[in-house]
Amino acid sequence: MKARVIAHYLPQFHPIPENDAVWGRGFTEWTNVAKARPLFRGHYQPRIPADLGFYDLRLPEVRQQQAAMAREAGVEGFCYWHYWFGHGRMLLERPFAEVLRSGQPDFPFCLAWANHDWTTGTWQNGGDATVIARQEYPGTDDYRAHFDYVLPAFRDHRYITIDGRPLFAVFDPYRIPDVEHFIRLWQQLAKENGLPGVCFLAQTNNTSTIRRSKDGGIERVMPDLKSSACVFQPLLDAGFDGIISYGKPRGEMLYWGKVRKVITRFMHDHLAWLPASTFDYPKVVRHFFAPEDAWENVFPVVMPQWDRSPRIGTCDGIYVNATPEAFRQHLRRALDVVKDKQPEHRILFLRSWNEWAEGNYVEPDLKYGHGFLDALKEVIAD
Repeated sequence: MKARVIAHYLPQFHPIPENDAVWGRGFTEWTNVAKARPLFRGHYQPRIPADLGFYDLRLPEVRQQQAAMAREAGVEGFCYWHYWFGHGRMLLERPFAEVLRSGQPDFPFCLAWANHDWTTGTWQNGGDATVIARQEYPGTDDYRAHFDYVLPAFRDHRYITIDGRPLFAVFDPYRIPDVEHFIRLWQQLAKENGLPGVCFLAQTNNTSTIRRSKDGGIERVMPDLKSSACVFQPLLDAGFDGIISYGKPRGEMLYWGKVRKVITRFMHDHLAWLPASTFDYPKVVRHFFAPEDAWENVFPVVMPQWDRSPRIGTCDGIYVNATPEAFRQHLRRALDVVKDKQPEHRILFLRSWNEWAEGNYVEPDLKYGHGFLDALKEVIAD
């Protein structure tokens, strides 16, 4: 393999009582995917799954088929979004729990803590968002309980490691109020349980309007399009071992310009009736990677497609011309970024395997078939 590709995996494709209570019985990610409609001429909606259909992740045969597809395409493993809200409360844990308990599929995995509020704002634009589950950080006892929950996964032979340590990613590293304590505690608990430690990865935009201040707070800054060091280094100083670097905002700013990007996003957040903005995928992803993405402990994100309109209408930009061939070119640029790293660190995070309502997936659909999977296989594996 030319790189280790780890794919973010959404476990939202099965009903849960919390979603039923807000949206009605049977709600899953497919609900909005199926009812999406084009917003302009040539807009690719709705997106209909091909080989796997409108699947239910409670079915083990679906999970087996996904793993087989991923392995064939050269994906090393799945990074499951993991929802721990504090006080032991979890959501959407069933698919991964069954993978862990059953030993099937025999396909590598790791966890990414999706540490954000679970709100209705994920699936609607406009109006006040209802909090379904609030993300809380109760402190040491809850951190210990959280570690105890993930420990069996860390010990599983399938768990993905970096330099021998289990990989644990954090979606929003800025929001954990005592992140240094959290990391130190987990490192201590890992060693007490016979592990060499945990490899903590902070996910962040490589060009950002926020950064971690010296006192541990968050400060607003003008985005720096020349360097990401001021974003990455404070997170590394806080105890994270590496960075998952997401280049979407950077690509959009260099495509549009910083001022236009910031103003347009502000207007769409507050004026739901505005028509959708569009981004030309090949032109945006050309600017995805920052110079610091070549650091040994920084792992860039590759993105196949993007269209959140099934969830939130016109609020977010819609990517056009996101084809398998354009994705191939994006992957080749990503390989150039990581080519000089040690093989163990030559990692690309694929965002995502199956975020269908974000138009952000590589699973087969009726329009492109296996095109995005074939691009992965041709560029990464062959």
